[in-house]
Amino acid sequence: MRLRKANVEEHDLLTDLAMRSKAYWGYDANFLAACRRDLTITEAMIREGACFVAEGDDGAVVGFSLVLLSTPTAVLDHLFIDPKAIGTGLGRQLFCRALEAARAAGASAMRWDADPHAEDFYCHMGAEVVGSVESTSISGRYLPQMEIRF
Repeated sequence: MRLRKANVEEHDLLTDLAMRSKAYWGYDANFLAACRRDLTITEAMIREGACFVAEGDDGAVVGFSLVLLSTPTAVLDHLFIDPKAIGTGLGRQLFCRALEAARAAGASAMRWDADPHAEDFYCHMGAEVVGSVESTSISGRYLPQMEIRF
């Protein structure tokens, strides 16, 4: 695996990857359609944030992370892994790269709203659940709000 900065032209590819990754958890088509807006990656997001992609040995993009760099708290806006690469350690690599970018920008913490299926992964990475927030996609659905301090 090779990590590199994302190119703005990859925004559609990253959106498709985010949708495939979300579908991995068994969400139905209606749920995924409701999430599409929140999972859409734009050129501006890539340009303005710290967006990293992971390429497999064949050069295909198999994961990405996107951090909004603000101080004192950066925001992990997206971290998605292609379903065929889940469990390979790629999530850890992308998460660590996101932390490095946040630290380099002067942040003292990183916060994000997690999919409930990813909560254990983030806790294993050292994050804590600091609250919950209602989903912007699905009314009445609550997401764990995660934070890691450094």
